[in-house]
Amino acid sequence: MNIKKIGLTALAGSLAATSAYAGELSLSGSAVLSYSDYSGTENTTISSTVGTNTATLAAANSNWGMDQDITASGSGELDNGWVVSLSHALAASGASSSTSSITIDMGDAGSLTYSDLDIGGGLKAIDDIVPTAWEEATDGTINEVQAAMGSGVGFAYNVSVAGASVGIQYSDNLSGSGNVNDGGVSTGGTNNGSSSSIGVQYPVGDSGLMVYGGMGTVSQADGKDIDHDTIGVKYTFGALSVGAQVNDQDDADASGTDLETTIMGISYMINENLSVSYGNHSTAKTGSPDQEIDSIQAAYSMGGIGVKVQNSQGDNMRNTAGKTSEKTEVAISFAF
Repeated sequence: MNIKKIGLTALAGSLAATSAYAGELSLSGSAVLSYSDYSGTENTTISSTVGTNTATLAAANSNWGMDQDITASGSGELDNGWVVSLSHALAASGASSSTSSITIDMGDAGSLTYSDLDIGGGLKAIDDIVPTAWEEATDGTINEVQAAMGSGVGFAYNVSVAGASVGIQYSDNLSGSGNVNDGGVSTGGTNNGSSSSIGVQYPVGDSGLMVYGGMGTVSQADGKDIDHDTIGVKYTFGALSVGAQVNDQDDADASGTDLETTIMGISYMINENLSVSYGNHSTAKTGSPDQEIDSIQAAYSMGGIGVKVQNSQGDNMRNTAGKTSEKTEVAISFAF
């Protein structure tokens, strides 16, 4: 939904090295209304990821919510044909930017992106891409763990090579504060080290089969690395799509955590408007019970209205026996 186009000379510093240039940015957002219900032993308190920091579920005032994201974006073509795009994702209060990124599209040479909060490229971009009707199976479950690559402030490079999509990521500070103005440095947050990774996706001709994999390393501040790798396959035949993936996390610290996450998913397009899916997320940790998360989802569209439903149930959360988490969500979106 495009809300309004505005010319912003004050943002010229984000678009060029001198304030002699102005950029036109387009504001966009989405109209989404949702109802969420939580249960389970892990849901005694709700984390900030679902909207509250300290309130307990029993004290929740309302289960209703709506999307509050606003994005200001714009792009321009340079004399050599490269396209530079700018994006500011605004905080819900509208008072500050929650994350910003600049992308340079160099055509056949690929694209380079910088993000001041979480670049999310490379291995992290393919940490869970099995088929679903809506979200990942772990969406909304509380205190879940998995073998997944971390990233933070940094760069991502994406390019197509011999039919394969290749993504390379580098983050120089996994937990540092972003939103640093040009000429400044990041001094907030905790320095938990850097990360680098590569992810590759390759479609096998016109067979409907795609294979993917990658590897990466988190170089921690204490000098003890955590190695990550993933391998997966996804196959689409008509209305049916199935996929499986295995992620490994190997911690060099003897007191660290080695994890193996196995992900499976199947989705089916009942018709052009309705799709359903089932997903399973299993994370193994030596000496502990496996964490198991199952998710059933459905998505329906009718003209400019979309309805999405999911129920995700988790057992042995944090690989701890008896810890459970369940979320049911219904979301209605409007396009105009």
